[in-house]
Amino acid sequence: MHPDLDFDYGTNNDGQEGIKPSLSHEGEHHTDYDANTDIPIRRATKIFAMCAALNSCNLGFDIGVNTSAGKLLQDPDSMGLTNVQLEFFNGSLNLFAALGAIAASWISDRYGRRRGFIVAALGFIFGVIAQTFAQSFEFLMFGRVFVGLGVGFGLAIDPIYIAEMSPAKHRGRLVTWSEFALNIGILIGFASGLFFENVAADTAWRLMFAIGCIMPISLIFLVCTVMPESPRWLVQNGQLIEAERVLSLVYPEGYNTSLVVNDIKDAISREQAAEQAVGWEVIFHPSPAFRRMLFVGVGSAIAQQIVGIDAVQYFMMYIIERAGVENRTSQSIILIILGLLKLTVIYIAGTYFDRKGRRPLLITSCIGMAIACFMISFSFIWEGAGTFLGLAALGLYLSVFSLGMGPGAWLIPSEVFSTTIRAKAMSISTFLNRVTATIVTSTFLSVANMMTWSGYFAMLGAVCLLVTIYFYIYLPETKGRSLEDMTVYFAEVTGDTAVLEAEKRLHGEMEQMSTSNTGTLA
Repeated sequence: MHPDLDFDYGTNNDGQEGIKPSLSHEGEHHTDYDANTDIPIRRATKIFAMCAALNSCNLGFDIGVNTSAGKLLQDPDSMGLTNVQLEFFNGSLNLFAALGAIAASWISDRYGRRRGFIVAALGFIFGVIAQTFAQSFEFLMFGRVFVGLGVGFGLAIDPIYIAEMSPAKHRGRLVTWSEFALNIGILIGFASGLFFENVAADTAWRLMFAIGCIMPISLIFLVCTVMPESPRWLVQNGQLIEAERVLSLVYPEGYNTSLVVNDIKDAISREQAAEQAVGWEVIFHPSPAFRRMLFVGVGSAIAQQIVGIDAVQYFMMYIIERAGVENRTSQSIILIILGLLKLTVIYIAGTYFDRKGRRPLLITSCIGMAIACFMISFSFIWEGAGTFLGLAALGLYLSVFSLGMGPGAWLIPSEVFSTTIRAKAMSISTFLNRVTATIVTSTFLSVANMMTWSGYFAMLGAVCLLVTIYFYIYLPETKGRSLEDMTVYFAEVTGDTAVLEAEKRLHGEMEQMSTSNTGTLA
């Protein structure tokens, strides 16, 4: 169990008067006992994490393959899609993925994480096959529905599985493997255009889609032969012996895994208490502190997509062509180079958030994207040097996004929401992030053609500056600050003690539920 949490009036971390949490360690148990313990990562843990992260490659592949396939789908000798049809085809995936993510929670909780992976993979495979053999836009969209649902299932399940299979000390780093895998998928999708550059348009995009079946088929094989069930799900369903067996694969030989099982029991009790403590009323009619939390956390998730990242990635081939590169082979090579650049920056960025802090990287990221967008805008009207400037700016945009906004926009919500609203607030953040991506991607070509491409990227640069101002004014630095610290921060800046009272009440209910559930789960 967590230490008893009481709130006193004293000085905060800056030496100023205000409400602060005080921790009473009476009755302290072993919850998160391994968070700072030097537990090595076992080879089995890495294998399980890599297998789960493979699932994220599916979304990345879809983004990457459609970057190249989009123009082929518009070829008059192929499907001959209009701009509006292509926008809807690309953008709709995010909406279907949001619905899939909602359903994934119920399926994985009821039937297990492993079965959830299989459902996600089967949905993706069925959708890819339908798209591959589509002869009309309507049937293409039919397949798109299942691809989106499969992607949404996977995105919801794989970080949960990795987190539940990892010792606490290494959990954060291993969960980021999903983001890294997503960008590997993007790179593979980019490369598919080069593989089939000499194939007729109508055949090329079908073959490009078809190779998307390889990864989900591989995942099903790994689920059936390598990946065990999540120990948390096993504990939640009373399979304690099997849970300890799985944990023995993750923790060092001879480690007392029964302590980990008890830790999981406490975590389940706390989450059940949090779910029952407050309803949706606190979300829809929040007090000032909760309102500020939602504004920062949900706003960060929306900001990630309002800067245009999904739209830019899906229609990157069009941007490259507008920059003056018309050869299909050259376009594919440029895509691969940009994909490698983005992948490299993501790998580097993972170490900077804990060293430099969240605010500096997010603000730097937004300023960098604004500069890149203005450069792209200028490149469309600059005769002669426009091609080089446009491609350099595109590389800058992708790099600085991966440096801050990419990982940071999800890190912030996970750190600012108090326990009482975290599950509900994260669900809203995820849903609105996907809806924003749908809207921006589904209107990209139409708006760019209406405003001119130069005007569109100038507008996108202005949006990035507005997001910079938003982060500068409202985003607190969350580096190294506990959940209790953040709760106190929002209470102080809004003068609202209701959030502290809710947390204290919740803690009491957690204690009661933990005591009553110990016998049930044992």
